[in-house]
Amino acid sequence: MTFVNAPVVVVNPGVHRLRTDGYLDRMNRFTRLAVALAVCLLNLPIGSRAQDIFEDHPVRHIGPGTMSGRVTALTVDPTDRDIIYAGTASGGLWRSTSSGVDWEPLFDDEDILSIGSVAVAPSNPDVIWAGTGEGNPRNSHTSGRGIYRSIDGGTTWNMMGLKDTRTIHRIRIHPTDPKTVYVAAMGSAWGSNPERGVFRTRDGGETWDHVLSIDDTTGCAEMIMDPSNPDKLFAAMWSFHREPWFFTSGGEGSGLYVTHDGGDTWKRLGEDEGLPKGQLGRMGLTMSPADPDIVYALVESKKTGLYKSTDGGEYFDLVSTKNIGNRPFYYAEIHADPKDPDRLFNLYSMVSESTDGGRTFEVILPYSGAHPDHHAWYQDPEDPDFILNGNDGGINISRDGGETWSFVHNLPVGQFYHINVDNDMPYNVYGGLQDNGSWKAPAYVWHGDGIRNEDWQEISFGDGFDVVPMPGDPDMCYAMSQGGNVYRIHIPTGAMTYIQPNHPDSIALRYNWNAAIAPDPFNDDGLYFGSQFVHHSTDRGQSWTILSPDLTTNDPEKQKQAESGGLTTDATNAENHTTLLCITPHPERAQEIWASSDDGMLHRTVNGGQTWESLSSRLKGLPAGSWIPQVRISPHNPDEVYVVANNYRRNDWAPYLYRTRDGGAKWERIIDQDDVLGHAQSVLQDPVEPNLLWCGTEQGLWWSFDGGEYWQRWTDGVPAVPVRDIVLQERESDLVLGTFGRGVYVIDGLEIVRAYAAAGGDDSFGGAACTMFPPDPGVMAEWRRPAGERFPADGYWSGENKGRGARVHCHFNEDSLDAVGKSEAFLLHVLDAAGDTVRTMEPEPEAGMDWMRWDMRGTGTFWPSRRKRDKDARPGGGFPVEPGTYTMVLNLEGDSSVTEWGRMDVEVMADPRRSSSADVRAAQRAHMEGVYGVVNRADAVYEELKRMRRADDAVSDRMRHAKRSLAEGDTTYKPIKTLADSLDGEWTALDERYFTPEDFNGYDAVVRIQDRLWHAMSYADGGMAVPGSNAVDALKALERAVVAAEQHLERIRGGVFADWRTAVESTDWPVFGEFEE
Repeated sequence: MTFVNAPVVVVNPGVHRLRTDGYLDRMNRFTRLAVALAVCLLNLPIGSRAQDIFEDHPVRHIGPGTMSGRVTALTVDPTDRDIIYAGTASGGLWRSTSSGVDWEPLFDDEDILSIGSVAVAPSNPDVIWAGTGEGNPRNSHTSGRGIYRSIDGGTTWNMMGLKDTRTIHRIRIHPTDPKTVYVAAMGSAWGSNPERGVFRTRDGGETWDHVLSIDDTTGCAEMIMDPSNPDKLFAAMWSFHREPWFFTSGGEGSGLYVTHDGGDTWKRLGEDEGLPKGQLGRMGLTMSPADPDIVYALVESKKTGLYKSTDGGEYFDLVSTKNIGNRPFYYAEIHADPKDPDRLFNLYSMVSESTDGGRTFEVILPYSGAHPDHHAWYQDPEDPDFILNGNDGGINISRDGGETWSFVHNLPVGQFYHINVDNDMPYNVYGGLQDNGSWKAPAYVWHGDGIRNEDWQEISFGDGFDVVPMPGDPDMCYAMSQGGNVYRIHIPTGAMTYIQPNHPDSIALRYNWNAAIAPDPFNDDGLYFGSQFVHHSTDRGQSWTILSPDLTTNDPEKQKQAESGGLTTDATNAENHTTLLCITPHPERAQEIWASSDDGMLHRTVNGGQTWESLSSRLKGLPAGSWIPQVRISPHNPDEVYVVANNYRRNDWAPYLYRTRDGGAKWERIIDQDDVLGHAQSVLQDPVEPNLLWCGTEQGLWWSFDGGEYWQRWTDGVPAVPVRDIVLQERESDLVLGTFGRGVYVIDGLEIVRAYAAAGGDDSFGGAACTMFPPDPGVMAEWRRPAGERFPADGYWSGENKGRGARVHCHFNEDSLDAVGKSEAFLLHVLDAAGDTVRTMEPEPEAGMDWMRWDMRGTGTFWPSRRKRDKDARPGGGFPVEPGTYTMVLNLEGDSSVTEWGRMDVEVMADPRRSSSADVRAAQRAHMEGVYGVVNRADAVYEELKRMRRADDAVSDRMRHAKRSLAEGDTTYKPIKTLADSLDGEWTALDERYFTPEDFNGYDAVVRIQDRLWHAMSYADGGMAVPGSNAVDALKALERAVVAAEQHLERIRGGVFADWRTAVESTDWPVFGEFEE
């Protein structure tokens, strides 16, 4: 057999050696060079170059962290307990250096984000191994692509082979030799393959020995190393078979094996060693360093039981068959306390604890409190009270041995099946999370501190799937959970109405785990729902009409879900088959509906369901029975349709994406394995630029600017996470991604990407010095304070916000910027509808993509400040402008020239939550102009103070140098110094009318001009009413204070400053002859 394109060398019976690291690196370099050369020869764009221009495009990861996702592996740096590593099912590898308070992703530069196992070398914590492909082969399983190693503590990674193992559930590293590593590979979850069993390297991954292999359907589901003897390992081999419609755990290949020579030879332990007869399934294994002679084996069989050996595995006794787990295929984890071999923790839907060697168990993590479905466990070997628990909802931490637990709130690895948006402002995103309910959240917020967990609202629980906002009613939505359970929900109150269709003749309906649902584009109260039939409601799900015959193959051999599971029945709707996956009503033709199934069927009706046409056979190259999860109709051509298909559930990992432009008569495949990585999951055609296509695969977001001829991965801000769904918020041109492992991403404003596609991939946009792109409207929104803690410290989630103001996306030509002269400067002028300038700013453009921002305020005024003001400084923003259309003009201005580089209209909108009238705003503006007038006077006084003070400082500095050269008995210096000291006192007194003394320590109770400035301003800026007497009184108080400052300045000018100046100018020292005030 062959692994990772390397030749097989027989070392000894059952052992195969594979060359990987250097060999593969050389092969990969050669392959990359060949591909790049081929691309150049074909005159095709290079993907990296096309993506480079978007490296700073705004991409926001908005979460959530409040419901995390499936955590599959946990470990801790053996030399520093504060450093924790967490592997997730499809969200990558994460690290905390603060004992679980803050987290950072480590794997975002790799091509796969499914982590099955992570291990740190005990003898060198900089050496970390990560096995990809989660080891829990359920229907939502995410597969991997081999094993990776870091030798710098997780900063960088190298792929070390075993690519075709698909699933690596455990890694064991020799305690003193970091180059000796054992890998438990379960193999493909969706079919047979030889790359499964136990692999060993003794050279740090350069080569691998396949030291334990049974057959093509039996992998290694658990492996433990004797803590007192690293050459002794136990391996639990598991024979299992998963199909889309059935799962079988157990088979002749399953068994428990032990090696005493580091894997060179293995012995199978069976009935003679006390283990159960007959077929075996999955096993959990554990040993305690406190007593390595005690070995526990949790064995799935016809009567699943916990077995215990007290002689190092020579013989096992049945200890218990009660309270030891319920779904071995999904979790078979048992862990012994490192200090007490009689204390066990058993992980399954709950967590139970035994303190008597496994005879009895007590639940310590029930279905409440912590999330159920537990997969990962770490217990500190020196402090067993410190425990980490990973489950379907994230990570929990206990510091008292499991008595109490805290939840990690900032690990955003949620697994979304679907995503949707509405048209509110800010608009909301909706989606369903694997085993974590259905949710709604704003895509951006009008409050500080970003999109917090408190901004996410749970709508319903269960395995969340599609959430459909109800057209025309922002308070209502439809939310679906597993197996076709669907509700109509009033979001503000949480009131739920169950609306799953029933058959009028009581025929059994088959609903997919992830059933089909779609709103009716021609009826706000209409809804489509899919079983094996297409159901339609015109009254929000109160009643239903069946519009189709059975649109699946209706194969009875694929309808035995009640028997699924093998040794342990597991009938949870997860294997429901011959069902509809997608219903797509045509947005322009009320009678046209498309429907696709999980068994390869694609149908269309053009007469409202009276007749249906099967189109499956026209999808050339698509294996019969494939999964068809998505059908999208082009917004440009009513006969253009995109169909996403995949067949990985039958071990076919190729991507399939088809397009028809004639209503289904002819189809072309526009994606295959040479175009993208990972099987296809979703598609979207841009509604403005027809050549701009997006495709979500199991390994990231891919896009094409030429109608599907060439594809590249979008690498800016989006890792290679499964992208299950893609929607566009059309008003704001935002691309919203529902990822299965990293929550929700928003790519803000596709205008520039559209322009790139329209230009045929010309990243210079015709060579123009500056290209501006149409912006979203700017909203003059008031920002409130966020919900939740005022001072949350660390350890909380805050997704990136969109930010304030109006912004125009631009592209600047690098050569043009380089040609800008030193005496030239950019000025950004904002003009109103009459062409008058309301604001001028000084941007500093950067080559490539950049933003021009405006805070939607007119020209403000300078505030008094102790800081030195540049002579060409400009005041900040003033009062908000009126709603309307404004023009942003970018000029390059020199001493005698003005060159316009670009201009773009910007729509400014009022806050939709407010209803202040034009009269109110006019009164507020008038009051603000009065405030500005007084502020200008205050500023003028303080600037004059600073100017005179600089003169004093300059003379004093020169006097200090001149004093050295004065003749003995010269009396010129002393009177000038006396006057200067008097001036210092006056400077300080006037300065302190404005500001707290510079050397003041404590709270200042004196009301100064700066305080009165803020006080007067606060009555003028904002609010929904005409400024009243409070505002007038505040302005009067400010003016009185400023008048006093003006008078104080005049006293100084006409008094001690005049005397000082006369004294300075009367001297005949040359050093003072150059002084100018």
